[in-house]
Amino acid sequence: MTSIIETFSEISDKYDALFVDLWGCMHNGVSAYPEAVAAMRKYRASGGLVVMVTNSPQPRAGVVAQLSRIGVPDDTYDLIATSGDSARAAMFQGVAGKKVWFMGIWERDAAFFDPMRIVRNPAIIERVSLEYAEGIVCCGPFDPLLAPEAHGEDFADAIKRGLKLLCANPDVVVDRGNIRHYCAGSLAQLYTRLGGESLYFGKPHPPIYDLARKRLDSLGMDEKKRAILAIGDGIGTDIRGANAEKIDSLFVSGGLAAAQTKTTANPCRDALHRFLERENTYPTYTIGRLR
Repeated sequence: MTSIIETFSEISDKYDALFVDLWGCMHNGVSAYPEAVAAMRKYRASGGLVVMVTNSPQPRAGVVAQLSRIGVPDDTYDLIATSGDSARAAMFQGVAGKKVWFMGIWERDAAFFDPMRIVRNPAIIERVSLEYAEGIVCCGPFDPLLAPEAHGEDFADAIKRGLKLLCANPDVVVDRGNIRHYCAGSLAQLYTRLGGESLYFGKPHPPIYDLARKRLDSLGMDEKKRAILAIGDGIGTDIRGANAEKIDSLFVSGGLAAAQTKTTANPCRDALHRFLERENTYPTYTIGRLR
């Protein structure tokens, strides 16, 4: 069973590097969590390395800009690995075809289609209407407050034609301030339930962890000697992914699961255990908030 801790410093000296989720751990989509910022600064000052591993569909540069805007300073991390970059690489390799129907908010997600130097001989990707598409690229709903089922008719047509859906963000929901928003993962889940094929590149799936390890490699850390801890508030993404990768995890219960775990400053032990049993997923440690 998970061990409940009150501060990250209780366990920080056991780990050489961290894979840290952003939304729900470092910020709420509107502003940074000061205690989390202080904890990451302290950890890095002690020699630890921090890779922010996020299911954001944005390229890394877009996440850096977002963090700056909402008050997560660049001295809290060393590098960033995004689901968006993993998914972009796959798109430019043609996994969803060359003519794609885009789902998302173009003003926010346009950079997803920017060229990537790391992909050799990239496919030339063309955005088209659904009737002409060879596949779907999903960065999120057109309206994040709209239930995924609103797209059922479009999905039924796409599935009948055998289109694959590339999901750039496996998160199902996030809380932006106090408002819950649907993410691309909710659409991909619906697409699969209706009989379609969804392709995932963020947590809990392997591609984003491969990217995060490459980021650590670029810092010169010997893979055989490094002890990694994954930190996140998504039991089905951050913690399930860490378990699959056989790395220790710290579950932030005061994020998405705050109500289920009855977390205020700390989680209610009984509520936490019931929640973990229902999810059949167990983190190494649990903390109310990253601090």
